[in-house]
Amino acid sequence: MPTAFVLAGGASLGAIEAGMVEALYERNIAPDYLVGASAGALNAAFLGGRDTTVATAHELQAIWRNLKRDEAFPRRLRILIGGAIGRRNHFFPNDGLRDLISQKLAHGRIEDLPIDVGIVVCDLLSGEEKLLERGPILDAALASSAIPGVYPPVAIDGRPAVDGGVANNTPITHAIERGCDRIYVLPTGVSLELDEPPRAAIGMFMQAAAMLLHQRLRFEIEALRDQAELIVLPPPWPLDVLPTDFSRADELITRARADAREALDSAHPDEASTDMALRRMTPDD
Repeated sequence: MPTAFVLAGGASLGAIEAGMVEALYERNIAPDYLVGASAGALNAAFLGGRDTTVATAHELQAIWRNLKRDEAFPRRLRILIGGAIGRRNHFFPNDGLRDLISQKLAHGRIEDLPIDVGIVVCDLLSGEEKLLERGPILDAALASSAIPGVYPPVAIDGRPAVDGGVANNTPITHAIERGCDRIYVLPTGVSLELDEPPRAAIGMFMQAAAMLLHQRLRFEIEALRDQAELIVLPPPWPLDVLPTDFSRADELITRARADAREALDSAHPDEASTDMALRRMTPDD
């Protein structure tokens, strides 16, 4: 019975998945296939090249704990001004992400990873969703994380590609198409308990996008849960951390790990865990 981990995007909230993975590996639940978009693609690339052990989960957690906002979104005045006046199509360079991927996450080619990995990107010209299972990991992961307007597009097969979350932020369908019978979905949730609106433009944009993608995921879970054994791990709730806030990774990891342990230890995790996740996605219902 092939098992898949589906890892959602969510910028800084990708730390949540590092806590969930620890709970999975503690129970000897290991993936035959990893597929992700955006931050989920970064996590998938890391996990695909390493042993399925708790120690690996701890390594991933350490990366998220040490990641700073200025590393992910380095400020370059010339680029910021260029983006503001229309001379550039982005506000931040992707050199920080490039260094993170090449130095700490993975290198080489996707098809050479010990665990099969799929990385979702979006063709900027056609809007077509593309699943990358071959080619350089660096290019694929960088493209899948290229938030439109925030980072520059990345060339994939000679065409500009951007954040895979634009097309499919939680690519459950690819795991089903792969023939995976048991699918663990690792969502990052969405911040719906904020005391005030985001102050920065990038925070406002990413929060609005996260809310839109959150709604899509709810409908996809309901539509797809009968096509495979779908186990959706519950994201932390209530959540008051913006996708641009990298200062609370330890808190997110701790909460996600505890919630995942509780869900996975239930008598019927495919029902209990998924139902708990759906309740957290519709807290006012």
